[in-house]
Amino acid sequence: MSDTAPNTTESAGIRRQFAGIDLQELAKRHGTPLYAYDASVIRQRCADLCDWDTVRFAQKACSNLAILDLVRREGVLVDAVSHGEIARALAAGYSTKGSSEGQDNLPAADPIVYTADIFDHESLDAVVQHGIHVNCGSADMLEQLAQRVPGANVTLRVNPGFGHGHSQKTNTGGEGSKHGIWHEAIPDVLQRAEWAGLAVTGLHMHIGSGADLNHLAAVAESLEKTARDIGRSLTTISAGGGLPVPYQKGEHRADLSEYFKLWDATRKRLEDSFGHRIRLEIEPGRYLTAEAGILVTEVRAVKRQGSKKYLLVDAGFHTLARPVLYGSYHPMSLCPTSTTPPHELEAVAIGGPLCESGDIFTQEEGGFVSTRDLPPARVGDLLVIEVAGAYGFVMASNYNSKPFPAEVLIDDGTSRLVRARQTAEELFSGESVPQG
Repeated sequence: MSDTAPNTTESAGIRRQFAGIDLQELAKRHGTPLYAYDASVIRQRCADLCDWDTVRFAQKACSNLAILDLVRREGVLVDAVSHGEIARALAAGYSTKGSSEGQDNLPAADPIVYTADIFDHESLDAVVQHGIHVNCGSADMLEQLAQRVPGANVTLRVNPGFGHGHSQKTNTGGEGSKHGIWHEAIPDVLQRAEWAGLAVTGLHMHIGSGADLNHLAAVAESLEKTARDIGRSLTTISAGGGLPVPYQKGEHRADLSEYFKLWDATRKRLEDSFGHRIRLEIEPGRYLTAEAGILVTEVRAVKRQGSKKYLLVDAGFHTLARPVLYGSYHPMSLCPTSTTPPHELEAVAIGGPLCESGDIFTQEEGGFVSTRDLPPARVGDLLVIEVAGAYGFVMASNYNSKPFPAEVLIDDGTSRLVRARQTAEELFSGESVPQG
């Protein structure tokens, strides 16, 4: 498969099928807006990373139970950032403990790791109850864990002092980021861990989503330095995530072969220094699911506002928040109801139904409305928003009391509903009106 953004349309701006399924039929069966995922793409992305000892899915990217079950069956382990994500992992079939021995004399890998900068009370309770390994992003977590689980092994998430992301909001390193333990504080934190009776067995760094190979390589250098400060107690190092996927033509994936070679060399130097094997992990999120997913939405109005033409669809930023949050670009195509699609393209802005001026899918960071070249659309046509399988449904909301959309997983030509569309009654099922 190409390392650049795929041509997702069957002809200029037109798409009629997804993963071998007719889109009009899919929409009739499940309604719109609708998320659909291609299982074969997820499997391929899992296979792309087979050189690594452990691939650990950052499930915050796409946490439907069917997706978690799929990656689990591909041998991928899981990261959880909340007690809810721990519960999801368990419901999807993940165990709480790895095998007593890892492969090739490597240390055993924990099937679930809790990664966060704090413990809320529910998450700490879940970690204790299920014996979940913790990746600590703040020193205070060490004492809080030690009070409940004396003698625990822990991983430290370290902020190396620099970061990178496709948006400033996805930059997870440097002093502008809340994430991780500041690299200069590591000696003090190691002393606090020793006082608390905890063993630091893992080290994790992640600088942001969408980082390029040069930025990702800088993480390896910084992690190696910090690893030597920690010493022989380390048995696992994690490269974190951040692997980019192409959303636009000309964008590239990272060179996975070179990236692994760089990290493998880092690991081998540390093994030589420490005298024992070290497990090498990577923690992809969007890389595994982004290109596997689409958002299908119906055109409900076509209108002109001065010189601009707008298509208004039944999905909004309550369905896919990335454009309004980050100015993110998603490829788009039209699935027309007509059998003879028009060949000419026109510049249109795409908006949703919400009572918000920012409810625009074609916008740049800062909220500036842009346009996309698409075939002329009519009410009833479907708009397909591509590369929407990561940070799509998981960031959806009930704003304007809009129900959550359905989700469908397509595998080997068969579509299966993996989340039913939320009903209006379910929107307020936990609410009550005081009596008297």
